[in-house]
Amino acid sequence: MIISVINYKGGVGKTTLTANIASEMASRGQKVLIIDLDPQTNLTLSFLTFEQWDHQYKEQTIQHWYDAYIDHDRELSLREFIIQPERINKRLREIKSNGVLALIPSHLGLVNVDNELAIKIWKGHQGISDRSHRHVYLRTLSRLKTALDPLTKKDYDTIFIDCPPNLNYVTQTAIIASDGLLIPAKPDYLSTLGISELQRHLHQRIEEYNTKASIEATPYTPVSPAWLGVAFTMVGLRNNEPYHTLQTYIDRVKSQNIDTFKTYITENKSDHSQAPETGIPVVLTPENKAQNKSILYQFRELSREVEEKIQRLPSRR
Repeated sequence: MIISVINYKGGVGKTTLTANIASEMASRGQKVLIIDLDPQTNLTLSFLTFEQWDHQYKEQTIQHWYDAYIDHDRELSLREFIIQPERINKRLREIKSNGVLALIPSHLGLVNVDNELAIKIWKGHQGISDRSHRHVYLRTLSRLKTALDPLTKKDYDTIFIDCPPNLNYVTQTAIIASDGLLIPAKPDYLSTLGISELQRHLHQRIEEYNTKASIEATPYTPVSPAWLGVAFTMVGLRNNEPYHTLQTYIDRVKSQNIDTFKTYITENKSDHSQAPETGIPVVLTPENKAQNKSILYQFRELSREVEEKIQRLPSRR
């Protein structure tokens, strides 16, 4: 299954959520691939040191996969860009897990790919037929889906895509590839206000693709990624309950019939910052070394909820 973690508002704990849920699933024996589509590279640097990325992997990133298509119209296999970060997989072996966590790293240069994809889709649109333009649009937006399909059938149980905080073309390739969408959000005024708008805009992008795919038909088919739910992060608690103001924002989202997860991730900056320093997310920290055991348990419980929802999605196999 392919799950995109997405919100067009930054600073909502998206990368921390992705790293911990993916690591927890790997600890339970799954083969998990994470793809960092965010040019900020935070997910990449949660599992690699900058020196490792700079010396070994900066030419083996998702940007280079997109560039091969943009510059040379080449269809490369994503397998060429997959790495297995040493520290997290060593930790998985230490806890006797049969799971694997693999990564396709990001690159700061990915920020330019959106514009280049737009140029590829719209270049010469005035001089070509609607059918030709439609074919370029569908081929471009379905490339990630096409490239990931064999990996979901043979190599990995779950693939997580950490999307940039926008709905531009790179993000749209992830949406089209996905079986499910996971939405991290802070329980504050602006974040909760934007969730229904995010849902509406996601629906618009999917409908635009499906309309064109229905006309063009083979080899393109309509897609319908499921809304897994909103996961609230950075939640302040008092007596194990969200502050009254925060609860008001959470209730506002629920009142709009938007699915949410029961488990909240509380705010704890020291624990959340652990992964970039150690290469191991808090969820795999030994319990006797965890600074805040409640954070560890929250990520484990949220991972269980996410996994249950994923298991209910229609199988690809």
